[in-house]
Amino acid sequence: MRHRIAVVGGGPAGLTFARVLHRHGHPVTVLERDPAPDARPLGGTLDLHEGMGQLALSKAGLLADFQALSRPEGQAMRILDVDGTVLRDWQPRPDERANPEIDRGQLRDLLLGPLDVQWGRGVTEVVPGAPDGVLVRFADGRQETFDLVVGADGAWSRVRPAVSSATPHYTGISVVETSLDDVDTRHPGLARLIGDGSVAVYGVNRAVVAQRNSGGHVKVYAQFRAPLDWHTNPDRHLGLNRRTDRDADRDPGLDLSLDPGLDPSRDPGLDAGLDAGLDAGLDLADVEAVRSSLLALFDGWAAPVLDLLRHGTAFAHRPLYVLPVFHTWTHVPGVTLLGDAAHLMPPLGVGANLAMLEGAELAESIAAAPGDLDKIVQTFEEQMWARAVKWAKFTAAGLERLVSPDPTEALALFDEVQAS
Repeated sequence: MRHRIAVVGGGPAGLTFARVLHRHGHPVTVLERDPAPDARPLGGTLDLHEGMGQLALSKAGLLADFQALSRPEGQAMRILDVDGTVLRDWQPRPDERANPEIDRGQLRDLLLGPLDVQWGRGVTEVVPGAPDGVLVRFADGRQETFDLVVGADGAWSRVRPAVSSATPHYTGISVVETSLDDVDTRHPGLARLIGDGSVAVYGVNRAVVAQRNSGGHVKVYAQFRAPLDWHTNPDRHLGLNRRTDRDADRDPGLDLSLDPGLDPSRDPGLDAGLDAGLDAGLDLADVEAVRSSLLALFDGWAAPVLDLLRHGTAFAHRPLYVLPVFHTWTHVPGVTLLGDAAHLMPPLGVGANLAMLEGAELAESIAAAPGDLDKIVQTFEEQMWARAVKWAKFTAAGLERLVSPDPTEALALFDEVQAS
């Protein structure tokens, strides 16, 4: 029996679901609003866990291909104090395959394979209970019906309203993302600082994390507690954080044995430039203004850490949103959700893994017993909710500790995770 199945969203969850169904010979329609696979940057690297993301790829028959593409060395993690002191330096064993990294673009290409994705098909509404199935309306005015619509379309899912009235809420923590290209050639000192994996620095209510991707590309994330509209008056909203580190009497110097090639001096005109623009607020599209504001926020931190922001090529504001930890819904025949659409969590290395595993499991269940589609979906949802609650609690508590008034909480969390 061949049901008409559509998955909305061409991210890791939707593509894994489609790829596993395809492996079992079941047709599936993938609806993706992006006009092409390379229409926009896909974000940073992902670490795929053995019992989650890698298990999902195994179910799709892609584990060996993933292992050839992934970077086990990317599991390395270094944590610094704000003065540059190395607090922890974890290096993976040569045979360590628990959480290897892969770029999101590489993962998408791997999952796409033979799938027939309908690019540029933005979904505006999903209406269950139509005479011929579940009605899907598109941005171009067209519509189509399916027996099952799977929403894997992320935080601001257009499928979610068909089953739930829940909407994501702001965590109180914002991230400003930037990147460095050709880091080994253009910024060799920073390349040494980051190493093969990631480097993180945790201060009072804020952090800087840099993560190596393939091809010499590095993603840098400035994280801080602030109202959602912090940029309308950065001095009022972020000034307290700046004063806190100054008053902590930390040594602003750096052990330059880490990187003797880095200049420890700081731009003396930085604060004046920030203060001059406060009345008008911060234009998030103004690269230099954002750079100056961030450098002022992290004033007094080690010069190489500031250089991660100083050399960023562009900046993107990414406030962190989550869905309620206990988000569930009354089952609606013909519609379900996966991944962030179902259980948006803080980005602490779990979301994509969980989403991929859910997609693979649902696809396998449908392929194994396609006759009772609605019962299969209902059973899947109950299992998904039970597992997602555990991880939603974990990541919510983790975010509170990583961007905390007490930076030792972040270090303690990493010690616990590494020990496990």
